[in-house]
Amino acid sequence: MKQAMKVAGALGLGALAFAAMPAWAQAAGPIKAPDAAAMAGMVNKGDTAWMLISAALVLMMSVPGLALFYGGLVRTKNMLSVLMQVFMIVSVAALVWVCWGYTMAFTSGNAFIGGFGKAFLNGVDGTTLAATFSNNVYIPELAFVVFQMTFACITPALIVGAFAERVKFTPLILFVVAWLTIVYFPIAHMVWYWAGPDFLPDAPTDVGYLWGMGALDFAGGTVVHINAGIAGLVGCLVIGKRLGFKKEPMAPHSLTMTMIGASLLWVGWFGFNAGSNLEANGVTAVAFINTFVATAAAAVAWAVIEQIVHRKPSLLGAVTGAVAGLVAITPASGFASPLTSILLGFVASGVCFFFVTTVKNKLGYDDSLDVFGVHCVGGIVGALATAIVADPALGGQGFFDYTVFPAAVADYDMGKQFLIQIKAVAVTLIWSGGVSAALFIILDKTIGLRPTAEVEHEGLDLSEHGERAYNY
Repeated sequence: MKQAMKVAGALGLGALAFAAMPAWAQAAGPIKAPDAAAMAGMVNKGDTAWMLISAALVLMMSVPGLALFYGGLVRTKNMLSVLMQVFMIVSVAALVWVCWGYTMAFTSGNAFIGGFGKAFLNGVDGTTLAATFSNNVYIPELAFVVFQMTFACITPALIVGAFAERVKFTPLILFVVAWLTIVYFPIAHMVWYWAGPDFLPDAPTDVGYLWGMGALDFAGGTVVHINAGIAGLVGCLVIGKRLGFKKEPMAPHSLTMTMIGASLLWVGWFGFNAGSNLEANGVTAVAFINTFVATAAAAVAWAVIEQIVHRKPSLLGAVTGAVAGLVAITPASGFASPLTSILLGFVASGVCFFFVTTVKNKLGYDDSLDVFGVHCVGGIVGALATAIVADPALGGQGFFDYTVFPAAVADYDMGKQFLIQIKAVAVTLIWSGGVSAALFIILDKTIGLRPTAEVEHEGLDLSEHGERAYNY
């Protein structure tokens, strides 16, 4: 999302008092009828419908999109295990989000983490409302809850691609629960939490650390892609290389499935990016077209690079380039213009190609499905480029100053914004990378992350789940 959202708790003086309450008191003042009835003109059915559709689109990105994309890239003996990992991560993350994730990410606490006033969605129901990015415009709070839930579901699922084919199921799920709690929710709070446009002038310090710094992340360059990408790199280093790495053929077993998965990701990403505007308006359309053309440009760029380097453009390269473009445009989608989005897609594709084909080979790490090379690197390119493409002088949208009422377009300083973006990237890399390393090492030294060599040779499908993806 553009920046972070705080759930609006009440109106007028009651709302302002609520925003200043301690975190444990967050559930004390949700907007209820007849207050909600009085705000009927501030809740648009079109916005609500768009947000629910966007949530469904983002869920489609995880299952079936990401599951098929990753599943097609592994060997036949591990296809089912990857499908199971992604499917169950989504399921577990949804439960964690409802129980304690939402309140940690999107309620008032401090600059780094929220409180527990809305644990188990306490005080959240069909009558409570959430702020958007426009003054006096709201959506049902549950629509915001479920939309953000899909982000929490897909982010840890991205990580598994870095060490696919060599991780046990149970410790992986334990890692996901811990990682969401200690890494994802704090990062989401730091980047996306704020008091809302109607409340910020009276609660200027009730914001996440990176939001308060002025970091721009429309839909998750830092929160999702850099966050997951660096965790994936750390995981593949702690777990180690696949048996037979660079000695045995490890080609994808079904590029057909990978292409289907990538296509579902592309379609679902419109909910991911355009939905992050929280309203159905002109900025939503900006994010939509930018997502479309940046992805197309990145796919074309990767194919052209392969034609030059290898004399043969590959389907695997084209879909990888498309995902790199989707990742890179994510933080900039609501800020850029279509033309600068195309340029961003070209640049991101080239940089990610270099990391996937050259850097990885030179350093020798086994990032199975290029989670670091595409998501982390692409996310960094996009996060830094956001400072450039958002500049109104280049056709960008700029950003609004919400400390005044009504909000107005603020003066833009590209150099200053670029430095802020660097700080946001650095905080995400350090926090996610460091905590992820600790979690992986603890699990590896206690219950063990990796299966035995015999099991790895046989494949995880039978050993971990007692099933095969294919019975022929």
